[in-house]
Amino acid sequence: MAVERHGAVTFKGNPVTLIGPELKVGDQAPNFTVLANDLSPVTLEDSKGQVRIISVVPSLDTGVCDLQTRRFNEEAAKLDGVKVLTVSVDLPFAQKRWCGAAGVENVQTLSDHRDLSFGTAYGVAIKELRLLTRAVFVVDQNDKVVYVEYVKEATNHPDYEAPVLAAKKALGQ
Repeated sequence: MAVERHGAVTFKGNPVTLIGPELKVGDQAPNFTVLANDLSPVTLEDSKGQVRIISVVPSLDTGVCDLQTRRFNEEAAKLDGVKVLTVSVDLPFAQKRWCGAAGVENVQTLSDHRDLSFGTAYGVAIKELRLLTRAVFVVDQNDKVVYVEYVKEATNHPDYEAPVLAAKKALGQ
């Protein structure tokens, strides 16, 4: 049975339960299987050897999530050698439609709707809502976690600069 972390974050001011472990800097990044916009499976292994910024959002169809994904899309355009992934439980079809409408081309959106593989491995699955809480992870070329932020209030913005700096540091910049 997965670890449950009661009150680890709030959603609209209400404490919620996160399923899965709280990852820390230095941890080995857990593998996961999510779906790309074309329904093909995507794992952490698929981007092995690259620095990855993993931006986690509850739903692309909300204001903060929309802005977070657009911001990391802008950052991704400036970061050579860094792969930016956005994970939510939105359906792959909705993610594809959103990316097209938003002109987002530098971030790969991935859906964890099928079995919450990412959410439970990274400790971001909200038990009460079957959504992912807002978080940002940076994983280096050796699959080590080098940056973690679980946003305490899921409707607030994450820190945008710290994960970019952590990604640059992982690249040796």
